[in-house]
Amino acid sequence: MGRKEDNIKKVTKLMTQLEYVRNIGTVAHIDHGKTTLSDSLLAGAGLMSFELAGTQLALDYDEQEQARGITINAVNASMVHEFEGQEYLINLIDTPGHVDFGGDVTRAMRALDGAIIVVCAVEGVMPQTETVIRQAIKENVKPIIFINKVDRLINELKVTPEQMQQRFIKIITEIDTKIQNLVSEEFKEDWKLRVEEGDIAFGSAVHKWATSIPFMKKKGISFKDIYDYCAKEQQKELSKIAPVHEVILDMVIRFLPNPKVAQKYRIPKIWHGDMDSEVAKAMINVDKDGPIALMINKIIMDPHAGEVAIGRLYSGTIRRGDSVSIVGMHKTYNLQLVSVAVGADRMPVDRVVAGNMAAVSGIRDAVSGSTITNTDMAAFEPIKHYSDPVVTVAIEAKNTADLPKLIEVLRSISKADPSIHVEINTETGEHLLSGMGELHLEITQYRIEKEHKVPITASEPIVVYRESVERPSPAFEGKSPNKHNRFKFVVEPLEETVIAAINEGTIPTGERIKDKKILARDLQELGMSKDESRSLVAIEGDNLFLDRTKGIQYLYETMELVKDAFNEVINRGPLANEKVMGLKVKLVDAKLHEDNIHRGPAQVIPAVRSAIYGAMCLAQRLLLEPKQKLFIQVPDSVMGDTVREIQQRRGEVESMEQEDQDTAIVAKVPVAEMFGFSSDIRGATAGRALWSTENSGFERVPRELEHQVVREIRLRKGLKEEPYDAAYYAG
Repeated sequence: MGRKEDNIKKVTKLMTQLEYVRNIGTVAHIDHGKTTLSDSLLAGAGLMSFELAGTQLALDYDEQEQARGITINAVNASMVHEFEGQEYLINLIDTPGHVDFGGDVTRAMRALDGAIIVVCAVEGVMPQTETVIRQAIKENVKPIIFINKVDRLINELKVTPEQMQQRFIKIITEIDTKIQNLVSEEFKEDWKLRVEEGDIAFGSAVHKWATSIPFMKKKGISFKDIYDYCAKEQQKELSKIAPVHEVILDMVIRFLPNPKVAQKYRIPKIWHGDMDSEVAKAMINVDKDGPIALMINKIIMDPHAGEVAIGRLYSGTIRRGDSVSIVGMHKTYNLQLVSVAVGADRMPVDRVVAGNMAAVSGIRDAVSGSTITNTDMAAFEPIKHYSDPVVTVAIEAKNTADLPKLIEVLRSISKADPSIHVEINTETGEHLLSGMGELHLEITQYRIEKEHKVPITASEPIVVYRESVERPSPAFEGKSPNKHNRFKFVVEPLEETVIAAINEGTIPTGERIKDKKILARDLQELGMSKDESRSLVAIEGDNLFLDRTKGIQYLYETMELVKDAFNEVINRGPLANEKVMGLKVKLVDAKLHEDNIHRGPAQVIPAVRSAIYGAMCLAQRLLLEPKQKLFIQVPDSVMGDTVREIQQRRGEVESMEQEDQDTAIVAKVPVAEMFGFSSDIRGATAGRALWSTENSGFERVPRELEHQVVREIRLRKGLKEEPYDAAYYAG
């Protein structure tokens, strides 16, 4: 029997013994060594050669991942590890570190109970390290730490053993402080990092060794011994004494929870249905005999099996042929295949039980975030991503005959990667593809052409802007085309506290408003008045629609159309047809025709739209541009050239700190100015700059540039050069 078949046999046996199951992920800043570590863990489980571990990068099996040397996709792998004479099942997800693929990390967190946060000993805690800690804590995923690339400290930076320990203390203190600041009271003590107990390991994933304080005591070796092995280039010998897979997986088993422990506190966090229901009890108790509750966190397109949905099974048992449905859709599907993933391979199994991860095919309409079940249940909470797409390209099929296929491909791509937004225009044949950055869009275009075999042409990247207002407006009236219906609206900027709560996911959006009384109370706590909070009708994005009228005849039966018009405005603002953010829209008066034939969609929607647009004109419309935080580490000799490069791109330097012979610069730069930065900074610093970015939200376009930018956007969209003023909307 081959190693993989033997592994699957053990996996299927262990998955029912939940105290011996761990669902974990490797998360980190880009290039800190997650996939190299995952390779070594797979090698330790006998799933690949030890010699190739760290260079084969088995979980970076995608062609683009290998070509670019980065992880693009979150990848699952199930393996078995022996600890103190007992075999354990480790379900691992290796996640990307590049900011453009942060959506994959957010979605992976939903399936995990614990995370190994990998930190480079040389670079320390970086922006994406902070982001993954935040993502983990938000989903109640317990973190442990692996400080990687310790050999580089010794052999490249020539630090002394004392300096090495000081660096470790700095990294550990910084991470522990971040965890303690974010974690809820119930976990503060249990999730505190304690290096002496062994929830932190140190080592080199590429050289396949690691250690921790309990491991050193057990083996009778010291930090000084470790230092000497590295300094004498004896890391191969060290990997035999302290194999990385043994140290890390022992740490996983000792410190990260099994599903029976984790689901008790994770289910109330990620599922807000009736906690007294049968399915709630089954999920909390990880009941393999309960109803099926499978949360999909990834869709992959397999050339042979079609769409494969991968997710965490929180309750029940799934088998091939089972009949299931997607919550919110009135349609049933039969599972065609149930399997367990090991990187690029999926091994078919008879069944997967609650508390484990599964890959299933046959559910054609599932997307990342779908809840799969065989009962009547509420869906899991939507997965809240940390940033919206900020860069867009317009793409067209090179051959008109490929247009139907391109539409199909775009739909499947947006299913597989919800961080990609697709706008399909069947009339013009032009489609807008929006992503997290240049690289995200490059990879997506490559997949359309090479994997899906549809030749396309793409425009230069276009930045996505947002619209808002500067101040509260006076009431503005909009009339319907037949003049029989009138609506008066007031708009104003939404409170920052409410915007922050919506972005954090504590205030629901879209169709998710279930209990208006609880929501009103939450809004009051965030600073909104009692009357306003009780008049809430809809939340779309981070925009609120309130009904502040009293006793308007026929308004109740017209309200759905009013909401539709509000949504239209939010998706296409009056300044440049860009999405609107941070707006509070209040209906203050209305006059409606008694005959419903005179207040249909063709009358109500234009009237409401004009009223809100007019009010926004009076409230001083603003254009907001996406910004990125830029983190650069450069030698002092090229610091001046680096700062000049940032300033030429309208960047603001926020801080500069000396670190040995280098300077760490933090700046904020508009995304519109970041195109081509990679090659320019390489040229300006002779390739000696280490840099990364993270999205930093939207800020106002400088006043002196706003008119020009608005004009360019409108011309690009085929609109009239100048935006309309309030008089135009008064009709």
